[in-house]
Amino acid sequence: LAHIELNALDLAWDLIARFAADAPDRGFFDDWVTVAEEETLHFSLLCARLADFGAAYGDHPAHDGLWQAAEATADDLLARLAVVPMVLEARGLDVTPQMIANLERVGDRESARILERIYTDEIGHVRIGNDWFNKICAARGLPPEPTWQSLVRARFTGAIKPPFNGEARRSAGIAPSWYEGLAAAG
Repeated sequence: LAHIELNALDLAWDLIARFAADAPDRGFFDDWVTVAEEETLHFSLLCARLADFGAAYGDHPAHDGLWQAAEATADDLLARLAVVPMVLEARGLDVTPQMIANLERVGDRESARILERIYTDEIGHVRIGNDWFNKICAARGLPPEPTWQSLVRARFTGAIKPPFNGEARRSAGIAPSWYEGLAAAG
């Protein structure tokens, strides 16, 4: 989890730097700086929790799925928004409640509390990605839902996997019609 949060904060800064010329206005930068600050907090909280167990970030192997997604979307802001916040971070909304329940079941309330904070913030991150995706589509005269689906099919390696946390995804502004068809086809 710490690795995911570190990659998420790097991706927020990468989005700001890589796509500065495509940014519609100052609000774009403000939103993604907020995301980077929150991802930094998440990483710090998880590193501190690892230290409570005598471990540190880097002690355990991790995957590079987020960086693979970054590479696959490095040339297109809409693709980056479609894949990183609206697929990968949205997946976190699907799985985190069960992780929290599992931690509570084994009596690790402190770790559960950290994941509750991350979960709440991630709803906002997905919403920011969704909002900017929709604004940029509108500015380019593109229909958002089919554009998102097309970009995900072209740029996301893997499947959009159920079960979905529909309530959290709706709170983030993503309707089931956007992702359910991709899951059925995946």
